[in-house]
This record gives sequence, structure tokens and C-alpha cells, in this order.
Amino acid sequence: MTIQNRKERERAEREKLIITAARELAEAEGWEAVTTRRLAERVEYSQPVLYSHFKGKGAIMTAVALEGFAELAAELREARMAAPDPAQALARVGAAYVAFADRRPALYDAMFRQSVDLPFATPETPAALRAGFEEFTEALRPHLRAPHLAGADPGPLAETFWAALHGLATLMRGGRLPREHHDTRLTLLLACFTHQPTPR
Repeated sequence: MTIQNRKERERAEREKLIITAARELAEAEGWEAVTTRRLAERVEYSQPVLYSHFKGKGAIMTAVALEGFAELAAELREARMAAPDPAQALARVGAAYVAFADRRPALYDAMFRQSVDLPFATPETPAALRAGFEEFTEALRPHLRAPHLAGADPGPLAETFWAALHGLATLMRGGRLPREHHDTRLTLLLACFTHQPTPR
């Protein structure tokens, strides 16, 4: 291994350490508690070393968000691929999304609620973001044959499904929607995107 390769590997390891520390601190105490000073203490590097990797807290949150998008895409893909049929695939993708938001609140906040420097829905959108969105599109594609969805553009349809899931997850986490009705709400949502009968 060359000196240059070793330095690049060590730099990548330091960045990963900083990102992991930020995630752990945010999950324990919220993003307000994440400061470069506290991160420097946790990873046992000076603040100038942190700034040599990231311009500030915003850049660290952006790196955390990117990790989160990659993890979410992998979980959505696993849920979709493990399903025995298209109806189950969409149901499992929806359930996996809400479970991810519920299980990792600070990570989800970095991805969708904090101000991060990531372009959405543009040609510059990072691959990790596109991968998660494509899982929604693939899960919805078989349902485009349903009469009420005939001719629908898969892109806006996936955006609407994602927005609805985000709303349910966010409102439930915030205590605005009671958890005991979550399964019913998810079933009602899925019925809007499939040819399944609406539960009464």
C-alpha cells in the first residue's frame, strides 16, 4: 500500500468515525446537541481536524443524511424483493418506510427535516436518494394496471405515495396521530394505490 493510499484510507476512516459519532449523539440527545466541539471530544480529534473533513455541522448532517438514504433504499429493496406478490410488495415497502422513520428518528430528521445540502428531484440528485425513490416506483409499477391509475405517470404517483408515508410517519411520531390506528391508516393508503378493496 502506498503512503497516499494509506492517507486516503485513514481520512475515510476519520470521516466515518465523525459521521457515526454525530448519528449516535443525535439519536441520544437530538440534533441541537450536535456541535463540532462535542464531536471533537467524542472522536478525540481537535476541531480543526473536524473542519478539515467537514465545513461545519451542516456538512456533517448532509453526510449523515446520505448514509441514511443508502440504508433506507436497501431496506425498501429488501422489503419489496421478499414479497410474494405486487400487493404485498407495496404493503411491505410502505411498512418498511414508516418503521425506518420510527426506529431512527434523528437519522430520519437529518434526511427529511433538517436543512441539508442535497438536491432532490434534479439531475444532480445523489444515487442513494434516487435508489430509494426507485423502490417506490418499482413497487407501484404493477398497480398502474388498476382502472383508477390507468395512464398515471409513475413519477408523480411515487412522489404522492412517498409524501403520504412521510406525513403518516411524521404525524404519528409527533403524537398527532394515535399509534393504535397506524395499521388501519396504512391499509387505507395502500387501497388508494392498488385495486384492493377499501376496508370499512
